[in-house]
Amino acid sequence: MEQSNAQEGAIMELATAANAWINTKDSKNPEVIEKARYIINHNYYCVLSTCSPDGLPWGSPVFFAYEYNRGYHIYWCSAVDAKHSQNLYHNYGRVAITIFDSSVAEGTGSGLYFYGSASELDVDQIERVVKLMANRAGKEINRTVTDYLDGSPRRLYHFQPDQVWITGERLPVGNQLVDTKIQISLSEF
Repeated sequence: MEQSNAQEGAIMELATAANAWINTKDSKNPEVIEKARYIINHNYYCVLSTCSPDGLPWGSPVFFAYEYNRGYHIYWCSAVDAKHSQNLYHNYGRVAITIFDSSVAEGTGSGLYFYGSASELDVDQIERVVKLMANRAGKEINRTVTDYLDGSPRRLYHFQPDQVWITGERLPVGNQLVDTKIQISLSEF
């Protein structure tokens, strides 16, 4: 949460090349927040971006569930031996997540970009998150807590965001358009 506190005291500015095209002025704009909530509510897969200890990047699409009342924490299930899971174990849980609708035309898409940390879900939360995943999937998932423990090949994972951005407007620069992002205040999201 250090990042969100730092944002609160930062100078709010529009996106420019000098600030890497990040708009912080609209970080608490209710329309921006609502758009971000719409994206997470209406997309069922996210892309986990992890990095190996050797610095090799890896992207993995996974079905996810989330809890907005916990700061938009994100949950997914993966094999312990999957490359992205191993990257989390060996890279202090650092991960970036992107959520977007890939079915829209070029230049019209919007996405959410998260940076934060992930880890295996605590045992005492597994039952609650299995129900959350089933509700999100719209079907019953015949799993118990023991399906994610000990010798099981799969685990539930928990992501806590430190920073979040949403696609901003496309700004003309010469004869091109540059994509911008709006940093969202975690306390408002």
